[in-house]
Amino acid sequence: MSGVPSGLWQNLIALQVYGANTNVGKTVFSTLLGAHFVRRAGKRKWSLHYIKPVSTGPIEDADDSYVKRHVEGASVTTLFQFKEPVSPHIAVRGANFVPTDDYLVRRVHAKIKKDAGKLSWERHMGLTIVETAGGVLSPGPSGAPQADIFRPMRLPVILVGDHRLGGIASTISAAESLTLRGYDISAVICFDDKGKYENSDYLLKYFGNMDIPAFTIPWIPQLEGYTQEQERATMREYYERQSLTDGMYKLADFIVQRHTERLTTMNKLASRTRKTIWHPFTQHKTIANTDDILVWDSAYGDYFQARHTPTSLKGIKEEDAAGKLLLYPAFDGSASWWTQGLGHGNPRLSLAAAYAAGRYGHVMFAGATHEPAVILAETLLKGTDNPRLAKCFYTDDGSTAAEVGIKMALRATCKRYDWDGSKENIEILGLKGSYHGDTIGAMDASEPNVYNEKVDWYRGRGYWFDFPTVKMKSGEWMVEPPKGMAKELGAPEFFTHLDDVFDFDARGPGQGRRWWLYEQYIKERLDILVKRQGRRFGALVMEPILLGAGGMLFVDPLFQRKLVEVVRAYQFSAQEVIPPSDPLHWTGVPVLFDEVFTGLNRLGHFTPSSLLAVHPDISIHAKLLTGGLLPLSVTLASKAIFNAFLSPSKSDALLHGHSYTAHPIGCHVANTSLKEMEVLKNGFAWKSFRRKWRRESGHRGGHVVKRWSMRGRLNVDDGAKTWSMWGKPLVVWLSYHTAVDHVVAIGSVLAVALKDEEGSAAGLRDALLNDRSYTEVSVHSRVLGNVLYLMASLTTLPKDLDAVGDALKQKLDSVSGITRGQRNNRKHVQDITWMKYAE
Repeated sequence: MSGVPSGLWQNLIALQVYGANTNVGKTVFSTLLGAHFVRRAGKRKWSLHYIKPVSTGPIEDADDSYVKRHVEGASVTTLFQFKEPVSPHIAVRGANFVPTDDYLVRRVHAKIKKDAGKLSWERHMGLTIVETAGGVLSPGPSGAPQADIFRPMRLPVILVGDHRLGGIASTISAAESLTLRGYDISAVICFDDKGKYENSDYLLKYFGNMDIPAFTIPWIPQLEGYTQEQERATMREYYERQSLTDGMYKLADFIVQRHTERLTTMNKLASRTRKTIWHPFTQHKTIANTDDILVWDSAYGDYFQARHTPTSLKGIKEEDAAGKLLLYPAFDGSASWWTQGLGHGNPRLSLAAAYAAGRYGHVMFAGATHEPAVILAETLLKGTDNPRLAKCFYTDDGSTAAEVGIKMALRATCKRYDWDGSKENIEILGLKGSYHGDTIGAMDASEPNVYNEKVDWYRGRGYWFDFPTVKMKSGEWMVEPPKGMAKELGAPEFFTHLDDVFDFDARGPGQGRRWWLYEQYIKERLDILVKRQGRRFGALVMEPILLGAGGMLFVDPLFQRKLVEVVRAYQFSAQEVIPPSDPLHWTGVPVLFDEVFTGLNRLGHFTPSSLLAVHPDISIHAKLLTGGLLPLSVTLASKAIFNAFLSPSKSDALLHGHSYTAHPIGCHVANTSLKEMEVLKNGFAWKSFRRKWRRESGHRGGHVVKRWSMRGRLNVDDGAKTWSMWGKPLVVWLSYHTAVDHVVAIGSVLAVALKDEEGSAAGLRDALLNDRSYTEVSVHSRVLGNVLYLMASLTTLPKDLDAVGDALKQKLDSVSGITRGQRNNRKHVQDITWMKYAE
């Protein structure tokens, strides 16, 4: 997704003129508005810039020539001209060059930026009119709708209504299409058709009720039968007479006013926020300046549009500063707290949300149902490919999904073992560094940490195992035990490929001591806890593979597999209990996987459980569920867990819920998101990512990996089991860096642990956002202690990841005190190392 700045300048007003249809008078209006600003009275001098991004038809009929003819001193530009007078997506056929959407937007922005840079003094203002072709959803050269192509710039829109029969409907539809995509419609323009269809009268009232200003423009003169000279003379007189009417002054004043209001809002929003907002996870005592609060104007694709601050302006290029550009794109490096999956402002998700809102609004769910909720439950149960899971319980976020899952597990355990949870302390088993949310029950499922230790009701009800971690150091993957625990968990073990870490056949019984060490360690701890201390446990609760809030800790998957195996075989009750005959019923204690962060393709697979080859009894899902648009979560449970709540008494039911349970908007958006993810999974980009992480030359463990196609042709393995959207050269480069302790890369996640220097990760975070010297991208990121992590959305393009990776390398050198010269000298050595690693 394009990372161009949104169109907001101090001394230049940039507008985009859309039409409700083709031939509605867009160019006439653009000319009339331009003529007004060039000729208007006042102390301010206005310069006009007219841009036609794409034009089709004979060059002598081009709109830019028309505007230049009738507006004295106008600067006009057509970026791409195609000969055939047809829709751009057809006109480009046979063309020598077809611009991509990103290239087209960048060209438009570059032209506006150049125009803004020429406005050198305070009273000199500029107006840039960007006129589209056809209607709002008419296709551009790529075939994508224009409203989607130009959305990254999000220029204020002037919509020219359709004055013809049927034009009321097309104008309203066009306005809704723009609103759906997050455009601000500054005004709707209606040509006064002198009462023939009365479109203007109707549209003025309609849009007035929608709080969208609408204006009438005098009817275009009748030119039928005129010679070219007569036509030009008539239109010249029209523009001279109508450009300075009271109506045009009113419209122009309103455009200037809206621009001023937008500037004021952007400049004051941080101070208004400081007065009224209590931010999450924020020590407000440390906010020294109002400008420390980032202001988002909008977001699209992978980028925020952030307001410039004095800090961000320090590294800005001179030509940007001259034009007083007020916004800059910042790559959303935390995926907006791990939620972003399909890009900000995704029109498919917006349309899905609007459809469900129109069809349902919100409807209650207790004792009732609706189609989106049932489809989503069926899709998730099928997608997990877990024969144990049978039921779906809806909640509103990851923390409450964890609460529900813990309630489920504890009830099932207490019922089977005849424990009274209201009188006895029933705990959970987990991993150190875990985090399951901020509600009280979910907090108690984690060990004491910075998130819960100051919470007055926090109790910490459980035992949390130490565990070995997976990381890359100096180009090699390694499994490393916690400090001082090599005896219990084994010495560090090294692997060339991450797939080898997940090769449970090669790492299982008979293949080394680690399998047995893990089993012995877990059993010994359980014996101490259960048999010696008499503690009672009702569930094993853990995040599979990657512990997010704990610092992006990559757990040795072999340890998690062994932990589940031992727990399911362990006798937690002092009394003999007849084991269930159904192999899909839980044993030991129920296993709950918290997949809120790691699930739904975040790590490259629909569920990380598939990487572990483990089927939990309960799993919870959120974050990516709706593609990053709405809060929604689910707790999936086995039939055995569900049956633990069956009773003639309502008090034995799972009495949990909230008013917006299974809200249809979220469920329908989630269904749309999962369909989009399935397309991505089988698409070229993901296949490319997987191929880049496979073993070179198709070798695995000394054997050529072969796969037979449907047509009987022999194919080389098309990708690794474990892979990353972040390039292997980048990950290896980082793992060798003198300031880096280790790196983790899997799926869309990249975590860089810096050597323990106080504030080093925060310094790198700030440099990525504010220091754009030698880089072309700003990156908004988050840190966890000494770990800086970056996260792509599932739709992020390789070129954007390459740009972010280059920025990360440059800023890492910068904060580490490595100069550009030293970096260049070191590059040769690292290139040789990388080539050796790749072989």
